[in-house]
Amino acid sequence: MANQTTETLKRTPLYDMHVDLGARIVPFAGYEMPVQFPMGVMGEHTWTRTHAGLFDVSHMGPCFLTLEEGIGGGDEAHAAISALVETLVPSDIAGLKQGQARLTVLLNAEGGILDDLIITRPIGDDAQGSLYIVVNGAVKHQDWEIFETALAGKAVLTRADDRILFALQGPEAVDVMSDFFPGCEELAFMHHMPFELNGTRCIVSRCGYTGEDGFEVLVSAVAGVPLVEEMLEDTRVRPVGLGARDSLRLEAGLCLYGHDMDATRDPVEAGMAWVIQKTRREAGNFPGAARILAALKDGPAEKRVGIRPLERAPAREGTEIEIDGKTVGVVTSGGFGPTVDHPVAMGYIAAAHAAPGTKVDLMVRGKARPGEVVALPFVPHNYKR
Repeated sequence: MANQTTETLKRTPLYDMHVDLGARIVPFAGYEMPVQFPMGVMGEHTWTRTHAGLFDVSHMGPCFLTLEEGIGGGDEAHAAISALVETLVPSDIAGLKQGQARLTVLLNAEGGILDDLIITRPIGDDAQGSLYIVVNGAVKHQDWEIFETALAGKAVLTRADDRILFALQGPEAVDVMSDFFPGCEELAFMHHMPFELNGTRCIVSRCGYTGEDGFEVLVSAVAGVPLVEEMLEDTRVRPVGLGARDSLRLEAGLCLYGHDMDATRDPVEAGMAWVIQKTRREAGNFPGAARILAALKDGPAEKRVGIRPLERAPAREGTEIEIDGKTVGVVTSGGFGPTVDHPVAMGYIAAAHAAPGTKVDLMVRGKARPGEVVALPFVPHNYKR
């Protein structure tokens, strides 16, 4: 991304608002995005943990996948679209209830992770045969091409990344959101509901990437800009950039694609075996099933773990993990955790050394620094179950 000039970068519909709010803009996933606002990363992080932080995530890849012959038909149509998608992911999509969302992973033929994504079954019999999907911004074009190629002639993919996708996260998010979308407070974690906003249909999902309770909203640019501006007038809400988004998700033990998981890692190594429901394990009919089922049975050679540096120097991505002078793993994400007030990291380590409490050496700038394997997350999740 560093070599991209501003001429080649896209801007989200909220770009001008970010500039007006004093954001520092950086290139990210092909867009000019706010990394922080005048409050600063530490302030934005703490505000989200205690109040409500508003994140522009319009660079992500929201889309709709619909049966070629159209939607409708109730459960039969849902079963048909699910059967198509389940050829690409290991999760039980057919078993989703109306309005329910599920985090899953897109797999290559060897069982490696190509992306993590959220798939939602819409509400209403007239909407069945369609799925609402949000993929990661950095690989959205790859993902969409996979869907379109694999499901050509059977399903149609409609992009929605021309809209605004924003997240409101934190303990006060529910009270703020219910002022704008009455009834959304009844949603459970990983469920969604359609709303009308000034005559425009939008989607409100109770999910997020901070470990806090919160929501994501997909809305047209025309309706979304004034909505976000009005939300930011609420004293409980502050804008938050990519910097705090990263520190919040790291404290919550949440993976960042391309760092904590990639095409060389399978879901079991990544600590995401829970995305593979019992029905899919029993059927074994997903990409890379042989490798993944073997890892489930015998255990993976390496595991993703939490790592706490025991000194104040953070262990950044790429830091080697050693025991008795031998490299046993690598840090994939690391930084400072403002909530816990100490450095935090995640990485992969040989399974024999993955137990919490294991002492390790972290090779920070060529010098061994003490660290310890710890259980994830660093900060407990506050989702509404």
